[in-house]
Amino acid sequence: MTPRNVEVSDRMQRGYRYALVAPAGGDFHPDFRPDLTPAEMLALGVFGGKYMTDCRDEFPADWFATAKLSPGRPDPALNWFGVDASQPLSVWRAKGWIHPDDPRGWFQWYCRYYQGRRMAGEDERQIGRWKAMRRHLAQLRRACEPGDRWCRPRQRQALLHWAYDSRSL
Repeated sequence: MTPRNVEVSDRMQRGYRYALVAPAGGDFHPDFRPDLTPAEMLALGVFGGKYMTDCRDEFPADWFATAKLSPGRPDPALNWFGVDASQPLSVWRAKGWIHPDDPRGWFQWYCRYYQGRRMAGEDERQIGRWKAMRRHLAQLRRACEPGDRWCRPRQRQALLHWAYDSRSL
């Protein structure tokens, strides 16, 4: 595959460039098997609809065909479970979870990874963080009756933010 370069210009990054070196939606690390694509996540309502409002040009238009986006402040009603399950970006920064190449955090990394960007070291770190969310799947299975979609909605919404489909647990 011939690498394709992407240049980013949005509110959080100007002049950032990266190369797409893998096919979109393919050649994932063997330990990384998300349940949901970025487009599916956006359609289900993640991050109160505020995450991608100023960087749509960077990603395929079809990701936004059914996306639930908020023109103003985040709106938890747009989330699949209708609750706020996010921490402020300031918390993510304070905990050292933000890589300079992805100032919006994990979902930005995932969108770019899904499109074909690869970053040695950072990909493994983010995949490790994604795998750590599995503990929430186990907690839901222990605490909730099968099929009770409204048991622990905040935890379920947080899992959606990490590409785990928590709707059918």
